[in-house]
Amino acid sequence: MRGSKGYYTGARRLLTKKPRERGKPKLGKLLIEYEAGSQVIIKMDSSVQKSLPHKRFHGKIGTVVEKRGRGYVVRVSDGNAVKKIIVRSEHLEPYKGC
Repeated sequence: MRGSKGYYTGARRLLTKKPRERGKPKLGKLLIEYEAGSQVIIKMDSSVQKSLPHKRFHGKIGTVVEKRGRGYVVRVSDGNAVKKIIVRSEHLEPYKGC
């Protein structure tokens, strides 16, 4: 019997949290407002299942294009292609690099 090819197959290590990080997300993380053009890191938070990005985008740096409802449209490069994904703020972190 062949293995399943679900949406999060092989993402067990990506979705596990350390014991002190478990539970609901912190309120400060939810209140951050991102403006169009700001860079963000896509980091999946397994405690919030709504609007989880695909596992291939975990750890990537993207640019916020617009706000759409409760989520954000983020432009991410995936190889030679540039893709737009819709992600909620729980799965985003501000990028503090150059």
